[in-house]
Amino acid sequence: MAHTHNHSHGHSHAHGHAGHGHAPDNFGAAFAIGVTLNSAFVVAELVFGFFAHSLALISDAAHNFADVIALLLAWGAVWLARKKPTDRHTYGYRRASILAALVNAGLLLIAVGGIAVEAVDRLREPAAVVGSTVVLVASIGIVVNGATALLFMRGRHGDLNIRGAYLHMAADAGVSLGVVVAALLMMATGWLWIDPVVSLCVAAVVLVSGWGLARDSVNLALDAVPRSIELAEVRDFLAALDGVAEVHDLHVWAMSTRETALTAHLVRQGDQHDQFLQRVCGELAHRFNIHHTTLQIEADGSVCRLAPADAV
Repeated sequence: MAHTHNHSHGHSHAHGHAGHGHAPDNFGAAFAIGVTLNSAFVVAELVFGFFAHSLALISDAAHNFADVIALLLAWGAVWLARKKPTDRHTYGYRRASILAALVNAGLLLIAVGGIAVEAVDRLREPAAVVGSTVVLVASIGIVVNGATALLFMRGRHGDLNIRGAYLHMAADAGVSLGVVVAALLMMATGWLWIDPVVSLCVAAVVLVSGWGLARDSVNLALDAVPRSIELAEVRDFLAALDGVAEVHDLHVWAMSTRETALTAHLVRQGDQHDQFLQRVCGELAHRFNIHHTTLQIEADGSVCRLAPADAV
């Protein structure tokens, strides 16, 4: 498709490969099961935590409730990502998954503050805890959170939302284990300060997972290069292609938490641009997991106003 400055465009929209594109349909069942199990467990923790006077259980319930909201948001984002493009939203609603991850991170960080404040208050005024009740409920939490984590384990490498769900559930299982250990220690020693200390440990776990999710989702929202891709390697690959004299206006960004896009200008002499573009798009998909590529071929890069490195 030649026009002014002898530009040509090649497009690759290979979203149908295994492990790429939208989340598989069977994650809908995983979300439904995870939301149901964790909602029921949140209610149980709140009720038993109140009657057992356990701040550790109540704070873990708040954490688990944030995870229920996170699962609902991630589930909604997966549904929106499947909606077809429109004249106004020409990429569809893929970026909803990034927004969901960003909101989830904010909810987790808010939960950290609430848990920490309550824990400090309980350190000042310790209260007795019914240890046997705490052990029972927290043991159920290990099973519920562990089972939910397994539902998302196989998809954790390809989607920020799925990875967030997996990490949250796995961390919750670990936190529940810590609550069990703390309750047993309190029953053996009578040390009331152990309960709020465990609550602070819960806050620390939430902070770590929430901060990592916030960092990654903010970067994706700002069109940063996904962490799994080294821009220098992509540039070197393009520059080494047959006939390519220069690469400029190279941009790589996330269209969603699962899809990556690339645009670039290649200064290249010769012909058979269509075959060249198809081959390059396939290689980018295979090597870098970039499945939405737009390449522009130019006969002379000096005439392109976007050729300077600082031009956007």
